[in-house]
Amino acid sequence: MSETTGSQLPISGRESATRSTSQVKGVWIALASSAAFGISGSFARGLFEAGWSPTAAVAARMAGAAVVLAIPAILAMRGRWVLVRTNWLSILLFGLFGVGACQLCYFLAVQRLDVGVALLLEYLAPVLIVLVLWARHQKRPSAATIIGTLLSLLGLVAVLDLTGASSIDPIGVLWGLGAAVGLTVYFFISAKVDGALPPIMLSAGGMAVGAITMVLVGSLGILPMTFAAGSGSFAGFQTPWWAALIGLILIATVFSYTTGVMAARELGSKVASFISLTEVLFAVLWAWLLLAELPGLVQLFGGLLIVAGVVLVRVDELRAVRKER
Repeated sequence: MSETTGSQLPISGRESATRSTSQVKGVWIALASSAAFGISGSFARGLFEAGWSPTAAVAARMAGAAVVLAIPAILAMRGRWVLVRTNWLSILLFGLFGVGACQLCYFLAVQRLDVGVALLLEYLAPVLIVLVLWARHQKRPSAATIIGTLLSLLGLVAVLDLTGASSIDPIGVLWGLGAAVGLTVYFFISAKVDGALPPIMLSAGGMAVGAITMVLVGSLGILPMTFAAGSGSFAGFQTPWWAALIGLILIATVFSYTTGVMAARELGSKVASFISLTEVLFAVLWAWLLLAELPGLVQLFGGLLIVAGVVLVRVDELRAVRKER
């Protein structure tokens, strides 16, 4: 009896250490994903100045990412193509809502609202996730989760520095909320899809579905699809369109989406979504480095609030896991 018990303790300790290491790794992966997502605006600005329409930029971004991810995805799926058949609905929903609709709704919101307001509406996704989980499990979020939610949202307001008067267009608000729904779907599918399906396959499939969706949107005339061979300003230099497009595809799409899926699997949808709020902070930092836009004290304070909110949600998650055991 004593030998059996003694042999189980080290195993339990090793499992706990492995789980802890996995969680730490997940946080770093999530932060790397947010940093890559945050630079997308800088790359996109170069394309817009070169004469590209938002629809064309998003379609090219997704199509290019799907092509880049195709070979690694095929290699990862050798002998496991049955997983695509069993997860086809998740891949389809991921591409339609988590990738295509999310970005499409965001750009439509930007056409009617200030960029900051549109981004704030999109990042109501963590609040939607908490509400969905609350409704599904009929269990009110703990005080830590509620406080963390409020702190993160207040931090977003500060980071975005929404101190000026902004005109609010009701239709634009609806598009912004649509982007939030798309982002919510992105996190839920990333965390709940069959763990045996390689993240790179989910990303590649989602990008392909998203690209096809955007092409249909442009072909039907819902949004203009304009390509151009001009140049735009990037980091103080005139940059050709292809340089901005390569950065948008490889860094802000291939790397960011793949690591985002990996982080959601390691941390779960709720924690991963809250860490993704740091994308706004990273976007401000990239703008400072690449566009010489120095963040103010209010924005830095907002970043601290975001971190505080993420920590509270993370502590709450760990406490819930311990109680379940």
